[in-house]
Amino acid sequence: MTVKDSYEFVLKDIKGYNPRIIAVTKYYDERKMIEAFKAGLRDFAESKALDAIEKINKIDDTTRAQSIYHFIGHLQTNKVKHVVGAFEYIHSVDSLKLAKCIDDEANKKGIKQKILIQVNNANEAQKFGIEPAQLENLINEIANLKSLDLVGLMNIAPLTDDKDELRRLFSEMKKLVDEYQLKELSMGMSHDYKIALECGATMIRLGRILFN
Repeated sequence: MTVKDSYEFVLKDIKGYNPRIIAVTKYYDERKMIEAFKAGLRDFAESKALDAIEKINKIDDTTRAQSIYHFIGHLQTNKVKHVVGAFEYIHSVDSLKLAKCIDDEANKKGIKQKILIQVNNANEAQKFGIEPAQLENLINEIANLKSLDLVGLMNIAPLTDDKDELRRLFSEMKKLVDEYQLKELSMGMSHDYKIALECGATMIRLGRILFN
């Protein structure tokens, strides 16, 4: 199947929902990004700052200018200067230290950086993200940072076939977004995006189902 075929399958599969479909291109080269763009996708996600920027710089001017880039990987503070401004959304803010660093860089560049807070509500030790109990304090601190635009929350669910557990975790995220009156909820990947949409996702991050 081509990327266009896969994208059309996804569109049919999610009929009735209207999420932002983010093509996760971190494992694919710029040719796949261009193919996805020609198929109609406009949002692309990467997780390694320098590799992503090198890839973006290789694509043609039209594709680059008309695409929206999302940073979804763990962001080290020493890479912040490369990511701020190059990516419209940073999904993976997981500490006040990182938020302040992003704010400083956005202020230097004279922009307002859109961010999402990554929440590890499954309490997986191997994953980044804050605990739900820490969320209120971080949101309050971010409100004082003038060059940040906190638009929503993000989570990465466990790789599991337990649909009830996925539904529980996604529903908890939806409650948090509603509680703090945030707009975006980035959750759901190739194996669980339908459940994520049922629970209120506004952004789904799809890699394998589009490109393999």
